[in-house]
Amino acid sequence: MFLRMIVLVASAALLSACGESVTRDFPSRILVVGDSMLATHRMSDSAVADALEQTLREPVVDRSTIGARFHYAMPISGSAGLNITKQYVPGEWDWVVVNGGGNDLWFGCGCMICGPKLNRLISEDGTKGTIPGFLSRLRQSGAKVIYVGYLRSPGLASPIEHCRDEGAELERRVARLSQIDSGLYYLSLQDLVPNGDGSYHAIDMIHPSVKGSTAIGQLLANVIEGP
Repeated sequence: MFLRMIVLVASAALLSACGESVTRDFPSRILVVGDSMLATHRMSDSAVADALEQTLREPVVDRSTIGARFHYAMPISGSAGLNITKQYVPGEWDWVVVNGGGNDLWFGCGCMICGPKLNRLISEDGTKGTIPGFLSRLRQSGAKVIYVGYLRSPGLASPIEHCRDEGAELERRVARLSQIDSGLYYLSLQDLVPNGDGSYHAIDMIHPSVKGSTAIGQLLANVIEGP
């Protein structure tokens, strides 16, 4: 009984961390799913989705979760948001914003000898793997999809600097996939942060600062609003 209570409490906490629920009382045409790059600053209403809402002046449903991965096997916490594919909830979405893959590489192989894990996420030609499969599922729902890349280190010390090459290759493959489907957009953040400028990153030099989250949200708004 005690163990069951712990599981229920932990599950409730994870559900809370997963962000907003999807209800008929909160209509929106934009859904956000992914990991902590999108979820950071949600408690202060300063996450990427908040900036997107403020720029577009319309509601956005944010279900991104800190620590989320594409490959996450635990069923309860996975359903609560730690599995990115399970953050998605069917709806009348015009746009779905997605990021992820970094935690799979960082936690899954320490960004070292990650070829098999990277290939499982997305093949070299961009057409096979968990990420293409998920993005295809979203596109089949009728929504347009924006896959957001990660912030780059501004030339300052970062705990995940050694993951740079693997992350860049992951995004190169997603970019290749986006060239095949006109309804799939790849938003690179490679040039967002000026060299030597740490103001776009939080103090951990991994996650975005409020300034960084705001800038990402505004870039997403530009894609959604179009030329």
